[in-house]
Amino acid sequence: MRVTEDFLRGRGRAAMSEQEKDVLEAAVDRVQTLPARTILSHRGDRVSYSTLLLDGVMCRYMDARDGFRQLVAIQLPGDFVDLHGYPLMRLDHDVATLTEARIATFPHDRLTEILEEHPHLARLLWRSTLLDAALHREWIFRLGRLDAVGRIAHVLLETQARLAAVGRVSDGRFALPLTQQDLGEACGLTAVHVNRTLRRLREEGLAEMTRGEVRIMDATRLARVAEFDPDYLYLEGGPWQEA
Repeated sequence: MRVTEDFLRGRGRAAMSEQEKDVLEAAVDRVQTLPARTILSHRGDRVSYSTLLLDGVMCRYMDARDGFRQLVAIQLPGDFVDLHGYPLMRLDHDVATLTEARIATFPHDRLTEILEEHPHLARLLWRSTLLDAALHREWIFRLGRLDAVGRIAHVLLETQARLAAVGRVSDGRFALPLTQQDLGEACGLTAVHVNRTLRRLREEGLAEMTRGEVRIMDATRLARVAEFDPDYLYLEGGPWQEA
């Protein structure tokens, strides 16, 4: 099995030829496992490679002057964590693991070869950055317009949809070994507020999160609370699917 098998899986990988899959696989420099809570790169660092997350959960975040952290992205298997660093050459945020994570690294000179020699594959890499941008727009909506219950419900449903695309959801259950502090930093809430909100979701029969596993109990009602519509995820089978 290719280590890049989950890249764009369920979100456009069907458009990739076998030759392109081989080219992408050959561009991998190395695969390594990082411990949880490991900083991969700091804001302002110049970067010479990009990272594909194979297993685990990572994040992008920014620190406020008061020392509090705001997550600006949660990265899941199949995500290029920092592909945008290829043309920008540096990052304007920090990148770290939240759990133990297995990653594959792609030197930027090999990405340059792909762009120059394989234009369709280059377009698919570009597509992944556009999908990433769509997630950021929805993130802004979530933080700006939803209350605490809606924010957490939205994160849970989005995560379920993204993990389902790479075959990591079973019977409405999926692993999400994050702390309540992590969820708070993603949703602009305190850990205490997250605890109360998760209790409310459980008591209302919508969702529960225990021991690093999430169970969606009533997806229809939860989506109503979260104002969640997965169209921005561009999952295969939607009207945006490539021919």
